[in-house]
Amino acid sequence: MNISRIDLNLLVYLDVLLRQSNVTRAAEELGISQPAMSNSLRRLRDLFNDPLLIRTSEGMQPTDRALELKPLIRKVLFAAEQAILPSAYFDPAASRRIFRIMASDYTEATLLPVLLSKLRTLASEIRLDIMTPSDVDFQDVERGKVDLVINRFDTLPQSFHQINLWDDGFSCVVNSKNPVVQNWNLESYLANKHVWVSKTGMGVGVGMTPDDVQRLGWVDEALRRHGVTREISVFTRHYQAALLLAEQHHLIVTIPTMAARSSRHNTRVVVIEPPFDIPRMRLKMVWSPLLHHDPGHRWLRKLIKTVSEQIVQID
Repeated sequence: MNISRIDLNLLVYLDVLLRQSNVTRAAEELGISQPAMSNSLRRLRDLFNDPLLIRTSEGMQPTDRALELKPLIRKVLFAAEQAILPSAYFDPAASRRIFRIMASDYTEATLLPVLLSKLRTLASEIRLDIMTPSDVDFQDVERGKVDLVINRFDTLPQSFHQINLWDDGFSCVVNSKNPVVQNWNLESYLANKHVWVSKTGMGVGVGMTPDDVQRLGWVDEALRRHGVTREISVFTRHYQAALLLAEQHHLIVTIPTMAARSSRHNTRVVVIEPPFDIPRMRLKMVWSPLLHHDPGHRWLRKLIKTVSEQIVQID
């Protein structure tokens, strides 16, 4: 067998599968989808000509061949990690590394301020290069040119690692003197004009139109299920701009709740729940398999996950 024809990532997947003995948990640890993990198991079975894991009444159990492979695979992966990593130890306090992060405007408004505060305390010399979704494509991430992508996604390549940072609901930000506040229901909501704000995924954006409901997103999809539409006066990709526009007497801004938090102490507006149900959105952190074992990268990912958990707990 020619080793150059083998996807060596399969050895990483096998290592996790043999430790977890569970496809779902293995997929979660690797940050890939369950279908991608199942597909990898099928390829591994073909590669080794052995079922490797067999479903029993007590769960997935390794075959004799799998038990034989387990220490060998771990030894190979450990040697590979030691060979390719620049250092087995990462000292954040001494590092002057630049991390390139593609972050949506929503991420900039919610996650980054807290993250920067933590970095100032723990790793003051580390620098962040914040890129917008229009600056980056999936190939940049795959090649490791971008360290992390933090955004909402409709679809992702199965090879990418990913974790969920949080789920978020929606809130409306309205001028405090707008009469709609005193008569808040779906009918009065629709009687006002609205600001649309969103940027999902990656790549250069294109213009929006009110008739393109499929691309308008969560809010307008939810309204369509009620058989109604809202009148959108302004399209923007920037949450901070949308919050400023919310101060206009005739405009309503409907955005994820964590992005609306910064307006809680603005006496010119009020933040209230939408008068209809909107499905929650999910913020994800995504990175290339090429960077998965890098010590500095692992440190930053762990810090971002910790910061995200702290943000979710804020009232």
